Amino acid sequence: MDPGNWSQVTEFIILGFPHLQGIQTYLFLLLLLIYLTTILGNLLIFLVVLLDSRLQTPMYHFVSILSVLEIGYTAATVPKMLANLLSEKKTISFSGCLLQIYFFHSLGATECYLLTAMAYDRYLAISRPLHYPMLMTPDLCAKIASGCWLGGLAGPVAEISLLSRLPFCGPNHIQHIFCDFPPVLSLACTDTSVNVMVDFVINSCKILATFLLILTSYVQIARAVLRIPSAAGKQKAFSTCASHLAVVLLFYGSILFMYVRLKRSYSLNYDRALAVVYSVLTPLLNPFIYSLRNKDIKEAVWRQLKRIKTLC
Repeated sequence: MDPGNWSQVTEFIILGFPHLQGIQTYLFLLLLLIYLTTILGNLLIFLVVLLDSRLQTPMYHFVSILSVLEIGYTAATVPKMLANLLSEKKTISFSGCLLQIYFFHSLGATECYLLTAMAYDRYLAISRPLHYPMLMTPDLCAKIASGCWLGGLAGPVAEISLLSRLPFCGPNHIQHIFCDFPPVLSLACTDTSVNVMVDFVINSCKILATFLLILTSYVQIARAVLRIPSAAGKQKAFSTCASHLAVVLLFYGSILFMYVRLKRSYSLNYDRALAVVYSVLTPLLNPFIYSLRNKDIKEAVWRQLKRIKTLC
């Protein structure tokens, strides 16, 4: 198309779930219930870790940060999804779309780095238990957490910068449930091979590198656990990693298939299904994984409930 004939798109229309038009109200209620449960569940874990002195350890410090991340992660996309389910005009401005992509990916990148830091923390705690308090000091823990935030917030800047310079002349219908790189790139009126390659390289470095580091940590953890003589000791060591490992498998299992690929998009239903998993279900399940499988957090919740009851 001749550049002189371009009419720059100023807003996009997010199609969401076009095949579920007849049950939009029920879908809204279900998504609202999931969203509120996600917010309350993660907020509960954050407050319990903050208020309970027995949980003032590096592991639970990282868990509390993960809860804050999940709240922000869902807030970047779900409220707009809820509004679109009840609105006839499912529009979002061009700048609003870029902001949604930025916050969604920056918080997702921060979670990748944080899960890697949590795996390293478990490695130190299990393989070097006597030296763990001297190795994972509060100062080092704070520096690691700050590094995760800074790295995550800086992560999508190059991709967003390249995307903002592309011409969009129509159509402006996003075949997805929220703004994201693959569906928005497919609407550009020019060749986006550079963008796709940059996305692939950045996502590969970010997702695959952190995933491999986590796997390496767990290989070392497994070796350390096998050297523990008693069965009870092995069970206790494994139980401290089980919740984190479940979250890692759930989170990486979906984003690896979505973002580490050299194509703009696969089937629309495939992309939507994966998006629901990593943007809605994973943040919902995280507090349940940590509360149901973690004895310390369950006991801390009961202590805080008893404390509230006593104060009342």
